[in-house]
Amino acid sequence: MRRVWTLPVVLMVVGGAAAAAPAAGGNPFEAAVTLGVFVLLAVAMSPLAFPRSIGAVEAQRRSAVDGRPVVFWRPGCAFCMRLRMRLGYRARRMYWVDIWRDGEGAALVRAANGGDETVPTVLVAGRAYTNPDPARVRELATPAGRREGDNRP
Repeated sequence: MRRVWTLPVVLMVVGGAAAAAPAAGGNPFEAAVTLGVFVLLAVAMSPLAFPRSIGAVEAQRRSAVDGRPVVFWRPGCAFCMRLRMRLGYRARRMYWVDIWRDGEGAALVRAANGGDETVPTVLVAGRAYTNPDPARVRELATPAGRREGDNRP
């Protein structure tokens, strides 16, 4: 649990230290901007930027029912962040499994990647895609018979 918050906490501490110098020098605007940048980075690298994680077994069960992709990720992973940001609102349509919190998810990722915990790994219909292009994940997440942007249920 603590490991997922280490990087965000370090970013907040470094941001506070970096903002202290301009604040002490009488430049509160620069201090506020510096601190703001570090706060945004900390939030982006925290679990808060991702949809709520569920266990791998539950994610696979749900995916088998509705066909939605399962995304295995870990906090602090730049490639996971890239995928999350490029998916935008569509990320909420997928099941996210934090491999640092779920041992079964980590084992599935290792099995799919020759023993490595390479993330993001996306599982769709039993097939694993390692660090896929976000456009490809959007295609995989769009149900058959629907086009992107179609608002029909």
